[in-house]
Amino acid sequence: MNKVLQLGLKSSVINVAKFLVVPVRRLRIGASIVGVGVRTISFNTRLMSNETVKSTPSSIYKSKGKEVKLVAAASDQNCHHQMGSDSDRDEMQKAIETMTVQELKATLRKLGLPVKGLKQELISTLRLHKDRDGSCGAETNEATSSTRLQSVTIKRKMRNQQESPEDDSEAYGNDHGERRVKQSTDKKLKAKVSSKTISNEKGKKKSLLKEEEASSMTISSEVLKVDEIISSSSQSEPWTVLVHKKPEKDWKAYDPKTMRPPPLPEGTKSVKIMTWNVNGLRALLKLENFSALQLAQRENFDVLCLQETKIQVKDVEEIKKTLIEGYDHSFWSCSVSKLGYSGTAIISRIKPLSVRYGTDVSGSDHDMEGRIVTVEFDSFYLISTYVPNAGDGLKRLSYRVEEWDRTLSSYIKELEKSKPVVLTGDLNCAHEEIDIHNPAGNKRSAGFTKEERESFGANFLDKGFVDTFRKQHPGVVGYTYWGYRYGGRKTNKGWRLDYFLVSESIAANVHDSYILPDINGSDHCPIGLILKL
Repeated sequence: MNKVLQLGLKSSVINVAKFLVVPVRRLRIGASIVGVGVRTISFNTRLMSNETVKSTPSSIYKSKGKEVKLVAAASDQNCHHQMGSDSDRDEMQKAIETMTVQELKATLRKLGLPVKGLKQELISTLRLHKDRDGSCGAETNEATSSTRLQSVTIKRKMRNQQESPEDDSEAYGNDHGERRVKQSTDKKLKAKVSSKTISNEKGKKKSLLKEEEASSMTISSEVLKVDEIISSSSQSEPWTVLVHKKPEKDWKAYDPKTMRPPPLPEGTKSVKIMTWNVNGLRALLKLENFSALQLAQRENFDVLCLQETKIQVKDVEEIKKTLIEGYDHSFWSCSVSKLGYSGTAIISRIKPLSVRYGTDVSGSDHDMEGRIVTVEFDSFYLISTYVPNAGDGLKRLSYRVEEWDRTLSSYIKELEKSKPVVLTGDLNCAHEEIDIHNPAGNKRSAGFTKEERESFGANFLDKGFVDTFRKQHPGVVGYTYWGYRYGGRKTNKGWRLDYFLVSESIAANVHDSYILPDINGSDHCPIGLILKL
């Protein structure tokens, strides 16, 4: 939405590039997060000779039927010089008189003038302003107004900054950071305009143009430096960028560095549980950049639940030998119907009271794929589960919602009769639109169908189980899965498929339910739960 100011000069045409700085992203400063973003957009100020101005009558143009632009003949850059010749002034007056009320109001708003009154009053106000201030006052007001209009327009255009060819998800920056940086930016831009006050002496025109050019180069240099910082921050922490096709105004991107509560007071009795769909445990352990020891030292978890281990029964003893010292209790459920498929596990440094595999449903096929391990602790049951995917073409959708979900729901409700239950793992359902970056485009995708979402609600949430992350962060967009196919993790185009659901009776004991999006090694990331005992 470039604004064109036509200024009458006796020299040739000169294009002066300017830059508009608009906040859109985040920049880490010290221990806090400040939303910062920088974009540049150039627009031209066209300087025309007197002959060109005379041959081009002043008129009113509509840009795409939305914005009214007044193209006015103006003087050279001497602010105290009157507007051109009498014929120029007459043409301007005629152009003003032919304007509609809407056009007059739009032009007056841009000049910062009152827009109340009848048409004749509006004409008089605009005419008086032109006669009194000439083009210089108009230019200054137009530039200031243009800066504000450009800020709004550019924010809309920047939504596609992280689009990929296969997905048109939109990206938005942090609201609070945008406001802080925008205020600072507006002040700087206004200062630039004010510092460019045109000299009364014609001999200073060349000096002014050099100053304009130097100023543009300075701004450009600053923009490039900050843009490099923002780009680096975005690449290293893409999850801090809100990427959603249909965001609500109060939604924010999840950042574990700023959205987690402080640690519990020393001596508070609690348990820290982590869960992770590793998408092949053997492949994960072979990665040079992954260290299970580092993860354990960093998080100091008590229990680790795994899904999609893809190991066979014959591999279990060998895997146990590689476990970290202190985590002496591990329980593995492997698929026997399809080798190297599915699989779940629980690794703990707390010795459980009992262990169960599957749902114990007589004659059921649910327990053939190694999808459930349950351990009993003093005050609760913990279930690690890998819920079946509806599959390509939704071929297992009916099995998923009509058999599996109902069986699992009945199983955990039976356990709950003796003590509370913590259900965790890859539940293969993005329950709400906030849990997936492109809800409209995935309505018939496995994990986001209407049937799966309704089943999730009916069999778990409506039965008294609490989604701990959503309770703690009702308006936060946090994902736990990013597909490999389109590099979704780099652009934060993901799904929230991994959960901690707890019995309502212990929901108030949840101190923290969090996501660790910086942990790589799988197409899922780990999530954690801190539960006060």
